[in-house]
Amino acid sequence: MTNADIFDLVVMPLLIFMARIADVSIGTIRIIMVSKGNRTLAPILGFFEVLIWILAISRIMQNLDNWINYVAYAAGFAAGNYLGMLLEERLAMGMLLVRVITQRDASRLIASLHERGYGTTSVDARGSKEQVNVIYTIIKRADMPKVIEVINHFNPRAFYSVEDIRYVREGAFPMGRTKTRLGLNPLKTWRKGK
Repeated sequence: MTNADIFDLVVMPLLIFMARIADVSIGTIRIIMVSKGNRTLAPILGFFEVLIWILAISRIMQNLDNWINYVAYAAGFAAGNYLGMLLEERLAMGMLLVRVITQRDASRLIASLHERGYGTTSVDARGSKEQVNVIYTIIKRADMPKVIEVINHFNPRAFYSVEDIRYVREGAFPMGRTKTRLGLNPLKTWRKGK
């Protein structure tokens, strides 16, 4: 095997594989930034995502007869998706709305959340069979495991749903954090009472 063969059959597919991992992972983070309204970081990530993609695809186009490049491209895409999801979990960016619906009296759950610094809003409601309590709390994404643990301790059979939210104006958050801003909001200044 010559050096050219090693480059074409090993080095180039490996570079294509790594490039795809990088551009797909960056793309995952870019999509998160877009969904959070971050107008600064999303375009920068998009620039590097497309630049890396162009470099990878141009190498494939120069070597259309090398099927190993195709496999490396596809494998890099798959691995990039996986890595992007892991990165997204690790970054735990943003805010979540947790909605808990329970048939039990929710006063202990509400008190437990308040003790940990989370604000809540509760509503008495009618479920399909009986009266229920609905508790809303907005939390930092990184705090989700702690809040789910509190819910499960209170009532392991409680129904809850979690959804991403884009902006939060005011609220009660652990450790005295009273104001939170995600991304770039059109409302440049957030002050209490405005």
